[in-house]
This record gives sequence, C-alpha cells and structure tokens, in this order.
Amino acid sequence: MADKVTIQQVAAAAGVSTSTVSNVLNSRSDRMQPETRDRVFAAIRALDYRPNRAARQLRTGQTKTIGLIVPSVSNPFWGAFARELEQAALGHGYNVLLGNSERDPGRELGYVEELWDNGVRDIVLCTSLPSLDHLASFVERGLNLILFDRPVQPGDPPLVASIGIDNHVGGSVATSHLTGLGHRRIAFVSGSQRSVNRTVRHAGFLAAVQAAGLDAAELPVWAGLPADADELEAPEVGRRAVHDLFSAGPPPTAIIAINDMTALGVCKGIRDLGLGIGTDVSVVGFDDIPLADLVSPSLTTVRQPIARMAALAVEQVVTRERTDDRESTHAILLRPELVVRDSTGAVPADPARG
Repeated sequence: MADKVTIQQVAAAAGVSTSTVSNVLNSRSDRMQPETRDRVFAAIRALDYRPNRAARQLRTGQTKTIGLIVPSVSNPFWGAFARELEQAALGHGYNVLLGNSERDPGRELGYVEELWDNGVRDIVLCTSLPSLDHLASFVERGLNLILFDRPVQPGDPPLVASIGIDNHVGGSVATSHLTGLGHRRIAFVSGSQRSVNRTVRHAGFLAAVQAAGLDAAELPVWAGLPADADELEAPEVGRRAVHDLFSAGPPPTAIIAINDMTALGVCKGIRDLGLGIGTDVSVVGFDDIPLADLVSPSLTTVRQPIARMAALAVEQVVTRERTDDRESTHAILLRPELVVRDSTGAVPADPARG
C-alpha cells in the first residue's frame, strides 16, 4: 500500500509553505494570489491528496460539513434543493448531512443537537415554523444557522442568516395572472396558516384580489391540512380540498395551491369531477418541481430558483467561516418567477357548477 500523501509533500510540489496549503484547504485563500491558489490545487490533484478530516476535527472541534434539515424529501422540491446544495457544497470542499424534520420543532432540535455534538457548526435549516426559540441556545454558542424559505422574524435569535424568495410577490403574481384571465371566483388551498411562508403567500393572494377590485371575504380559503401532516399527504389534501370546495357554495373557476404537490392533487380532484383543467377550472401551483412540466396538462406555477438559492446558502457558510463574520444578520430575498403552462386559461363563459 502506498504511503499517504502529506500536506508537506503538497507544499513542496506547489512551492509554497504548509500554512498556505492549509489556508487553501480551509477556504482562507481570498487574499492569496490566484496563481498561488491554482498551484496548490494542481498539486493536490496531481498527488491525489486527501485531507485528514479526523485530525482537523480533533484540532478544531469542528468538521467541514454542512447540516441540512428539510421538512421531507418526499416532496420533490426538497429533494431537488438537497441535491443542489450538496453540489454547491462539494465545490467548496464540504460534505452534507441530511435530516427530515417534518416541520416538528422537537425533530429540528434533535438533529441540531446531534450535528453539534459531531462538530458541525454550519446548518441550513429549511423551516417555516413561526418561532426558533428551540434553537436559540445553539446560535448563542456559535452555531452558524442559515434559514431557507423563511425570512428572519421579530424575536428570532440574533446573527442568523436567511435566504429565500419573496413569498408575498409569489402569491400576488399567481393571483394577478388569474384575475388577468378574467377569474373572479378564486380559491386559495393551503395547509396550516401557522407556517410563515404560507401566511405570507396568502397575504400576497389577498393583496392581488383586492387590487383587482374583488371582495376577499367572498373568496374561499381552504386550510384543512393539519400542521403536523406529512408532505406525502399533500396530493390527497388537494383532492380533498376540491371535494369540499365543489360541495358547498359556488365552485371556484380557479384554484391556487400552496405548493406543486398539493396542486397535483387539486388537478386529480378536478378530473374526478369530470371537469377539464385549464378549461373548466384553472390551477396554479408553487415551486416548479420537475413534475410540473411533465404532467398533462402541464402545471402553471411560481418558480423558486433553487440552484441559485442553494449556491447562496453555501456561499454564506463559506463567507462566515472565512471571515468569522457572525456579527450581523444577512437576509437575501430573491424574486420568484411565474411560469405559465397549460393548467390555466380564460374563465369559462358558463363555469361548471359541480
């Protein structure tokens, strides 16, 4: 068995000091000449050098790993985000450990405790819980917590970062698209309104219907999903919502769903009634998961730029590690994009009454 390549051999091959190699390996090369950094990387590749991560953790008490906690990878949106974040992290020399919280504060806390005990100090938390009190003590101890899909709220622990889209704009553009097609009876299908992003999307919906001169009080809001329901239930929630909406009162001519998985269930419910999607009833989702463009009819939806957001999350980790900048709160808010497909159309002249 060949001897393991040492950091001293890499330094000699690159013509630099061992401290320079260490700075490159630990993402502290921002003030280094690019040609020097390139020589180090070339030597690492040529010698097939593998850093001793166990030794680094013993020395620093930390590991070059990012913790990622998502609600559930059963929703393709979270699976896609996890993949994009891992790709971005690997590009900076980080590994990723994944946990599914089911939006339960106890599970979030359990994962954070386990990651912390294993030397992980950087966690991307995909949560929409109104409070982060259960994690405040870890932030105070130095946890680099980056929130995804949830803006920083009053009362949150200081020094956290957040990355996401403007959910208010997302709810608004989805609704304005439908009012522009002539729809006046628009339903909003959500889960629990206690989650931050759902509340903000609904606020965008209300702003848009009011701007269109509609009475928001007359438009149905279906919020029958329990707060602790699993993401796998989202399609069935959409079907149930359609059943309820068409069983009581004037049925809607258009439905906005809180996410694409729920929207796909809404589409199934509409088909169960023998109605056409995009003709009798228009449907808009949220997220733009890969399935949105593959189903028939294809789903109009609000796109979240997950590759860009994943890259920004990793950049926050790298920047904070490199500069030790945890003295300020960083908030990045991107604008979502409406993707118009076949599931929406003009309001029918004689809307179905179910």
